Amino acid sequence: MLARRVGEWKTRLMGLGRLLLRLTIGATFFVHGTQKLFGWFGGYGPDGTGGFFESLGLRPGRRNAIAAGATETGCGVLIAAGLATPAAAAGLTAVMMTALRTAIWKDGIKPATGEFESVLAVGALALAESGPGPLSLDEPLDLEHSGTGWMLAALAAGAAGSALVMASAEPAPPSAESAPEPAAQA
Repeated sequence: MLARRVGEWKTRLMGLGRLLLRLTIGATFFVHGTQKLFGWFGGYGPDGTGGFFESLGLRPGRRNAIAAGATETGCGVLIAAGLATPAAAAGLTAVMMTALRTAIWKDGIKPATGEFESVLAVGALALAESGPGPLSLDEPLDLEHSGTGWMLAALAAGAAGSALVMASAEPAPPSAESAPEPAAQA
């Protein structure tokens, strides 16, 4: 009897820890996403963020800013709610991998850079492995999928999503300096 009650308390406490992790990661991504989408929380909205994305080579910038903002906002809400956790982790991982590849480590991996993005992605992936816990929407809806296989699938999907974004970026328009001179007319 006592052993069972101790086990129930351990489960509840682990559920509380995962809830705190989900809420922290989810809220962080919600804020970042809505900065891109709507300019909330001191953000620049799709046009300002789009200009920054253009400078990173993610063209067209506005389209990529909206895609990143929608992914961060939507997947942040899903992670916080504990709903479709592996899919949400995949989306968040894709955004963080793209940020690391374009903005953080564009000139190579450097010490003391990229920790924030890495921790967020790994935290989301850890939730895909452990599951969102009993204080989640996945639990009562009997939709919880977790384990190493789900975490690896989320990681692979995130890497594929990042690669797709990078591959679909349009090249920069030629500058006036690099444009070929018009042919002389006879």
